[in-house]
Formats: sequence, structure tokens, C-alpha cells
Amino acid sequence: MENTNEKGIWLFSRGIDLTVFLGSAVVSLLLLAVGWQLGILDEASPEWTWITAILLIDVAHVWSTSFRVYFVTEEYKRRFWLYTLVPVFGYAVGVALYSEGELIFWKTLAIVAVFHFVRQQYGWVALYRRKAGERERWTWAIDATAVYLATLYPLAFWMTSLPRNFNWFLENDFFALPTIVEDVLFPIYILALAAYFLKSIYLYFTAGFLNIGKDIVVATTAICWYAGIVFFNSDYAFTVTNVIIHGVPYFALIYMYARMRRETAGPVYRGLSSNWLVFLATLWALAYIEELFWSRGVWHERTWLFGANWDVAEWKMWIVPLLAVPQLTHYILDGFIWRRRGNAGVAVAGG
Repeated sequence: MENTNEKGIWLFSRGIDLTVFLGSAVVSLLLLAVGWQLGILDEASPEWTWITAILLIDVAHVWSTSFRVYFVTEEYKRRFWLYTLVPVFGYAVGVALYSEGELIFWKTLAIVAVFHFVRQQYGWVALYRRKAGERERWTWAIDATAVYLATLYPLAFWMTSLPRNFNWFLENDFFALPTIVEDVLFPIYILALAAYFLKSIYLYFTAGFLNIGKDIVVATTAICWYAGIVFFNSDYAFTVTNVIIHGVPYFALIYMYARMRRETAGPVYRGLSSNWLVFLATLWALAYIEELFWSRGVWHERTWLFGANWDVAEWKMWIVPLLAVPQLTHYILDGFIWRRRGNAGVAVAGG
């Protein structure tokens, strides 16, 4: 294990890391307290929660991938076929799935989305390990097991306790698992998290090593996923705990990348990434446009925000997969664009 100074253990900087990882989790838990005080934990999420968590964070963070790929001419040309064929084939597969049944489409998209959410939390742990020079196999095994169980056990509880008062996309988009899956995973889950923090304490007292950012990621993932999925049976609780800790750190990662590319990018890219406000406003505008089409053409909700509905029921097989392309593209490309292999020029986080 390499020796690291305090600056060297953070992905971005001490202030940014604590804000986006610890701060987002604290906000999630504070919003749980607000929901309890307002008496909305047993109700559907209020509109203000949908706007802040879903529109301004969840949907907007999907579009932030554009600043990593599609708004960067040089990057898009570098992997032209990958970046072009993922949305094209994604749309074609989506239409094929939707033609077999609406629920088949949403079940498949939910599986891909869950895989993405789980892998992102592991990705942060992997980046912190790389940044701190952690290369021991035994510590990697403990770290990986802990962060994966921190997400997979709540999901197993969810799928062995159906129906719940919340869904990933829509009702019945998860398949049921036998209760024995949760029974078997629970003690492994407890042991994995205990082993992780005992390992961290051991390394601190024996080697003076502390990877506080990684510890925060594992701890906040375990707390928020357990609270939002297992402890509370609440749409509101699931929304505020699931979305915020997922989207906010990703905003930071993309913005830091955009800042790195700004000097060599074109004037439009420089302008859109000139500061946090313009960067976020761009993503919020794109998110609003996408949700306008979802609302008017598919869900027929929130006419107060998006306007009158459209009668396009006969076109849903073509429209729904098209509107899902940004999500699917984000889920798939995220598995390629941050790997060290094949992205030698990307050094935003993890060294």
C-alpha cells in the first residue's frame, strides 16, 4: 500500500468530496426527517420531491453524460462507432421489447438501471482505492464485498417482500424472489459490513492508513440504501435516499471532467461549462424537455408544469423506447467512459 498525503486520498478535493458524498447523504437523511415531520412517509412523493430529486437530479444527471461524450467532438470521433451504435441499437432493442409487451420493456430497463446504480457505488470505491494506491487483494475482496452487499441486500429484501409501496419505474417492474434469498444474504451482509470497518480500523492503528472518502462512500451507501428500501416502506423515502447520493457525485465528476477539457474544447462547450450555474442550467433544460415529452405523450401527468397532453397512444411502441434512449445510453456508456483502460487521457479522479 502506497503512502499518501491528505491531498492525495481525495478524488477531487477534501471540500468537494465531503460535499458531494457525505453532504448528499446528510441531505437525504434530513429530507427523511422532514418527510416524517410532514407526515408524508406513508404517501406518494409530493410534487416538490419529484421536481428536485427526479427532474433536477436523476434525469439531469443522465444528460450530463453528453459533456463527457457527445458535446466533445474529439472524444466522439475517438470512439465514433461505440457512441453512435449504443443509442441506435438501444432504441432498436427497446422497440423490440416493447412490441412484446409494455411490462417486458420496463422490467428489462429496470434491471439495467439497477445494475448501473449498484456498479456506480462500486466504481467510487474502486476510484478511491486507485487514488490511495491500495492494491492488496485481501483488502479489495473486503471492499468489493461490502459495497456490493450494501446495495444487493436491500434489493434482495425488496424483491422478497413484494409488493412494496414504491417501484423503480412503475408497478410490477421487479420480479419476485423466494424469501430464502433474503434469509441467506442478511448474515452475509452484516458480516461484510463489519469486516469492512474492522479492516479500516486495523489498517489505521497498524499502518496509520485511513481512506476516509472510501469509508464515507461505503457507510453512506449502506445507510441510505437500507433506510430507503428496507427500513421505510415509502415512495418518498426511497426517492430521497436513492436518487440524491447517486446523482450529485456524478454531477461533480462530469463537471470536473468538463473543466479539464475546457481549454481545448470549442467555444460552445466552454460556455456551457463556464461555471456550475450554467452547467446545471443546461442539464436542467435538457431534463425538462425530455420530461415534457414523457408527460404529454406517455404519462399524462403534471399538466401544470408541462402543458396539455397529446393523444399518441398508437405511437407508444416507437415513442417510449425513443424517450428511454438517453437513460439507456447513460447506463451502458458509463461502463466504458471511466475505465483507465481505453481512457488514458482521463485523469479527473483516481489518479
